[in-house]
Amino acid sequence: MQKAVPQSERLPLSTKLAYGFGSVAYGVKDGGFAYFLLLFYSQVIGVEAWLVTIAIGAALVVDAITDPIIGYWSDNLHSKWGRRHPFLYASAVPVAATYYLLWNPPVGWSDEALFWYLLSLAILIRTFITFNETPSSALTPELTANYDERSTLISWRLFFAWTGGNAMSVMMFLAIFPAFATATATGQFNREAYALYGIIAAGLIGISILGSALGTHARIPFLKSPPPKRHLTLGLIFKEVYETLSNRSFVALFVANVFGAIGAGMSAALSFYMATYFWKFTPLEIGGLTLGVFVSAIIGAVMAPIVTRTMGKKKGAMVIGMIAFLGAPLPIVLKLIGLLDASTPTFIYLLVLIAGIIDVGLIICFQVLAAAMMADLVEQSELKTGRRSEGTFIAAATFIRKMVSGLGVAAATLVLALAGLQAGAKPEDVSPDTVWWLGAYYVPIILSFWMAMMAAIAFYKLDRADHEENLRQLAERNAGA
Repeated sequence: MQKAVPQSERLPLSTKLAYGFGSVAYGVKDGGFAYFLLLFYSQVIGVEAWLVTIAIGAALVVDAITDPIIGYWSDNLHSKWGRRHPFLYASAVPVAATYYLLWNPPVGWSDEALFWYLLSLAILIRTFITFNETPSSALTPELTANYDERSTLISWRLFFAWTGGNAMSVMMFLAIFPAFATATATGQFNREAYALYGIIAAGLIGISILGSALGTHARIPFLKSPPPKRHLTLGLIFKEVYETLSNRSFVALFVANVFGAIGAGMSAALSFYMATYFWKFTPLEIGGLTLGVFVSAIIGAVMAPIVTRTMGKKKGAMVIGMIAFLGAPLPIVLKLIGLLDASTPTFIYLLVLIAGIIDVGLIICFQVLAAAMMADLVEQSELKTGRRSEGTFIAAATFIRKMVSGLGVAAATLVLALAGLQAGAKPEDVSPDTVWWLGAYYVPIILSFWMAMMAAIAFYKLDRADHEENLRQLAERNAGA
């Protein structure tokens, strides 16, 4: 029988750390797919780049479809280990094994065979990681009903996700690639470097998932129970999902996710272009910017609980979000209007570095608050439907983020085309006019997506008082039952 947990209870630090540590797996996987997969298969293994792009894109579409299936399944699973933990335990070895195989493809295969190898493994990895990430993320509102404690939990989760993924990227650039450099080629083009990365990353993924599952296992008796078993038909499933997701505040966050995903996709796709062509930073300087993310993760994780206690989640998200997203392109604007002197490259680099650390920290804080706002919708939905649907909420948000992420890349391509930046151009060969237009088009387009996201969040209607009232009503209902 489920044990009651007081609303005011604070979770032990060990539970928070174990829960947060589980997100390292997703951070490592995400970093590998974003930064190294295309380079490895196209430039190192020799598969045509367009085939690699098709494989990665097709896997992403399949992944988006599996999200709502696994989310709904984990909401309704009956087991002695609760609704979520069976998924965590079952996913650990498959994710680690397939991630290792991804970076150790067979030697001597044709392009076509390697394409199917990459496609199959990318689909399997994304599916297996969803078996972990969606149920794990859905644990937040189950582990605690406390308004402030939820922000703290998610702060730990995002801290580990950012630092875990970034640590592997930094290790690649500062340790593994240099170790495998030869007299004729850098380590980025050495197959053995990626094989070693696959071993380390796969081990870290497996440890992260199992460590989080074991570290939160003792909380299973306190977690929420699934709805009573009933005969599930496709019509009933769609009806229940619609009832859950028709919540107006969820719709606001859903629309915000659409614009946010496009903006994030565009920003990520153009980050290297801006650093290389607009700022003309060296690879070592770009590596320094990457190291700054570790400081940003600390800033965001520390700030979010404080903002929650002092301003509340929605107001805090609006304030922090506006500062972060208006401040992000500020150094670019200063250069466009001639206030940054090219004769002081050290000052410009330090300005971009410090501004980037602060801004990414604010963005992480914003992400924590937005995720905590989503978690608070669970009780409001339970009052309406009589069901706990954490997994469905999480899956719906990740589904739309994955489905529209390609639009961000399309927006980035549009910026490059409008600026006239030619493919393969070296930084020293790009004209000052092209560089100026690159920044001039980037700023208004990225701001339009960020501001549309903030406008959508304004329609979210749930504050601390509403959350506590929902908890009170649920307590009365349960007592009556």
